[in-house]
Amino acid sequence: MPLTKKQNLLFILLLVAMVFLFLVNISLGSVSIPLKEVVKGLFSQEMSKESWEIILWNFRFPKAITAILVGIGLSMSGLLMQTLFRNPLAGPYVLGLSSGASLGVAFIILGTGFLPTFISSFFLSNYGLILASSLGSLLVFMAVLMVSKKLKDTMAILIVGLMFGSFTSAIVSVLSYFTSAEKLQKFTFWSMGSISNLSWNEISLLSVFVIIGIGISFMVIKPLNALLLGEKYAQSIGINYKKTRYLIIIATSILAGSITAFAGPIAFIGLAVPHMAKLLFQTSNHFVLFWSTLLLGAIVMLCCDTIAQVPGNDITLPINAITSVIGAPVVIWLLVRKKRF
Repeated sequence: MPLTKKQNLLFILLLVAMVFLFLVNISLGSVSIPLKEVVKGLFSQEMSKESWEIILWNFRFPKAITAILVGIGLSMSGLLMQTLFRNPLAGPYVLGLSSGASLGVAFIILGTGFLPTFISSFFLSNYGLILASSLGSLLVFMAVLMVSKKLKDTMAILIVGLMFGSFTSAIVSVLSYFTSAEKLQKFTFWSMGSISNLSWNEISLLSVFVIIGIGISFMVIKPLNALLLGEKYAQSIGINYKKTRYLIIIATSILAGSITAFAGPIAFIGLAVPHMAKLLFQTSNHFVLFWSTLLLGAIVMLCCDTIAQVPGNDITLPINAITSVIGAPVVIWLLVRKKRF
């Protein structure tokens, strides 16, 4: 289906907004760098101050790239889940996927003292964290999926997801009780969410997983449109429902698991951004929603990170707090409008 003039214009505006916010995100912080200098630095021209170049390449640029990866990954996983469950309140955080990923990381950070040294050293590596986080996310997703088959009510599925989240939180609490103060502090800082401490090697690794997850998501664009009308309709027009469902599970687990492993549990991005895309483009065509969700996810995450930096101040707020402040009103608004779903 060709794009309308309005949709083309919106895509251009979103692209321009993303580039502008990317530059603003790099420019603002405890030390402000003029936008002109940021552009010069990004094009490998000499900046007026050497300290600006250090800040740009060692801190701000990697953080802005991470914000984009996190934004597009979580938003896409939210879009996939909302279509699969046909539930507008589905999302990696609300349905407990982030909690499952957190449980996987908690086992690694808090529970490695109970494992042999050679096993704990592997799991404490980046690969181990991603593996544990993705497995935790996958297990919770499959559990919610199995239970949701028995339930038709949208709110009941949501409550099941919240219960799985509470269950995993309870296990994390038990692990926290028996662990050392040092490990508990490490896990507490991780659980606040942060995108500012990743090295280039970690960003490269995260990029690979996000690209794989987005690539799998792209493969199911056409089946997603059919799934909007239900499993039986999708099968009647030749969609392989079982294969589509497995691809969605794999993509969502990779995206939510890898991002949670590196950036911590980040709330509401996966829930709120797909709705923003639907409202802005006024369509349920997933070819349009796929690209608009990616762009809006990057934009929202760059905005949240810019606010979290508290420009002109040495304070940096937890990113999870900012996304929650923005996302919670969206959830309340969705609940109020529930009769229109």
